[in-house]
Amino acid sequence: MELNLRPREECTFDAVSLGEVMLRLDPGEGRIRTARSFRAWEGGGEYNVIRGLHKCFGMKTAVITAFADNEVGKLMRDFIEQGGVSTDLIYWKKTDGIGRICRNGINFTERGFGIRGAVGCSDRANTAISQATPEDFDFEYIFGKLGVRWLHTGGIYAALSEQSCETVIAACKAAKKYGTVVSYDLNYRPSMWSAIGGLKKAREVNREVAKYVDVMIGNEEDFTACLGFEIEGNDENLKELNIDGYKKMTGRAAETYPNFKVVATTLRTVKTATVNDWKAICWADGEIFQSKEYNGLEIMDRVGGGDSFASGLVYGLMTTGDPEKAVNYGAAHGALAMTTPGDTSMASVNEVEAVMGGAGARVKR
Repeated sequence: MELNLRPREECTFDAVSLGEVMLRLDPGEGRIRTARSFRAWEGGGEYNVIRGLHKCFGMKTAVITAFADNEVGKLMRDFIEQGGVSTDLIYWKKTDGIGRICRNGINFTERGFGIRGAVGCSDRANTAISQATPEDFDFEYIFGKLGVRWLHTGGIYAALSEQSCETVIAACKAAKKYGTVVSYDLNYRPSMWSAIGGLKKAREVNREVAKYVDVMIGNEEDFTACLGFEIEGNDENLKELNIDGYKKMTGRAAETYPNFKVVATTLRTVKTATVNDWKAICWADGEIFQSKEYNGLEIMDRVGGGDSFASGLVYGLMTTGDPEKAVNYGAAHGALAMTTPGDTSMASVNEVEAVMGGAGARVKR
């Protein structure tokens, strides 16, 4: 497997993400419907990956996004800067005083506990990033002049609007023009695509994006809905993965898109909101690689676990080129991220590697 990464000395950034960053309001152990206070975080499917690459794995990263130019937008910038991710590539969109022209997205999220599952309630219509067009970002400058080794984006951002569909395709084209490796998380959400054309639009956009992707992330539902490929022989919830079926699916996908170097997904069996079985799998060069299994994993906050898997996977691929090591970096990082609150990882690379090596949870003094 050869990803042909650009040399670090030629690039300003190791990695950048393109997507929406929302203000997450977390009622802690309580419920959204009865809360009297919320803890504020930043989070977004694409951004979480890039933050993990910096905060946990020490890479130089930036986020490509847009905010309404108001106090909430400035709060979001401050959160991102606290995470060490560059805000130089943010597009600031003028707005009126009430969010009629554009606004910043909000995501209320309950963590869930035991038999009560996690609950998300987003408020993200007409956000600045959903209205942003390819002309609002100078992709030639970002990928050509500044230089970027890796771009990560995904289907959540693509589904926001007609404009975001166009923007994600333009970014991927520019990235490939300048030799940037592209990863993409299909992350299919039917409710998000419904407003702009539903399944037909999702397939149209994702099949075009797929032409430029080196590392594709997605589960059975993602590949079936977005690209039209199915895994044979699995149950409807993907609880027991049929390895031969997954290999057939990825083989067909790679025949259709020979640019795919790696295809990966996480596998989660939900026993309760706070106890999951967790592992990951990836395909590369016709072979299947499975991570260590984390059975009976205790969850504090599951949101962002898949994004942290993606950042660990990307780090492993960038630094080792070994898909087996990479899928284990991803699974361990995702597992650790779900032991802390918020969308984003609070783990260190030393902790990730210790978990990969079988370290237990004994107190450290």
